[in-house]
Amino acid sequence: MHSPLLRRALRFGLTGLLVTAIHVVAAVAFMHLVMANPPLANGFAFIVATLVSYLINTLWSFSSQLQGRTLARFVVVSIGGFWLAMLVAWVAQSAGLDYLAGIAAVALIIPVFTFILHNFWTYR
Repeated sequence: MHSPLLRRALRFGLTGLLVTAIHVVAAVAFMHLVMANPPLANGFAFIVATLVSYLINTLWSFSSQLQGRTLARFVVVSIGGFWLAMLVAWVAQSAGLDYLAGIAAVALIIPVFTFILHNFWTYR
């Protein structure tokens, strides 16, 4: 793991797995402790997961400092990733693919998209 780019990519991937688990826990907790409303629970979980992701990715994956500029860029990339995920899922559905194919496409495309933007824009 001599390449800084490879090290960042691996750390980014591990962080993504952790943050996905945090999203699930936050959504389930919201459903059981606050209000049984899946869209609100996932919205809350998205915010929690994005903030945790920013902290871990900034400090560990990209070895950077917490700054307003990187936070703003991180949020822009996260929202862009959200909308791209919706678009990919819609394209898969429109193409008549099974919903699992859409989920697989999102799982493959969005991490690559967000890593590239974070590496070459958010943390440059």
